[in-house]
Amino acid sequence: MDRLVAVITGLPPVLVLTLVFLLPALESSTLLGLVIPGETAILVGGLLAHAGRLPLWAVVVAGAVGACLGDQVGYTLGRRYGQRVLARAPGPLHRHADIGRARRLVARRGAWAVVAGRWIAVLRVLVPMVAGAGGMPWPPFLRANLAGGLVWATAVALLGYLGSASYRYLERELGIGEWVLLVAIAAVVALRVWRRQRIRAGR
Repeated sequence: MDRLVAVITGLPPVLVLTLVFLLPALESSTLLGLVIPGETAILVGGLLAHAGRLPLWAVVVAGAVGACLGDQVGYTLGRRYGQRVLARAPGPLHRHADIGRARRLVARRGAWAVVAGRWIAVLRVLVPMVAGAGGMPWPPFLRANLAGGLVWATAVALLGYLGSASYRYLERELGIGEWVLLVAIAAVVALRVWRRQRIRAGR
């Protein structure tokens, strides 16, 4: 993933903005999000916005439009092909019961599942398709998709923008930017491992 970020950062700004749109758009529509999370490109876009190479608003708009269009395609595929698409999903999704989690979330929360699922990588890929396959009406899905996509893209872009600002300040003023970044990354990884273990223990 670090190599991917380095590659994206080195691209011309127009191509970075294109990826900010494409990666979220392909997450649910092609299940690409199982391999490359869409927020990767939006985070890098936020970093470049802080460096003055891209307007922050353009990063937010491209990310939000891509996310909403991709989820709409995923919903349509689920609505049209439903169980056949889910049955052919990669093995790890079935082994870790992620499809089951997505179905339970949609059954319990309805349109709110579309908003909430966007913040969890695997569910972000699956929930639109599961919502379509489960017969969720299009108007509630559309409203939740637009709201969730806009809030998510804005938050991720700002995280990249502000994260870059904080890191550069600490590195310049205190000389500990790299250590703070490493500690933050370690904390995020530890939190994800802990959450995954809690989920598995609760099954």
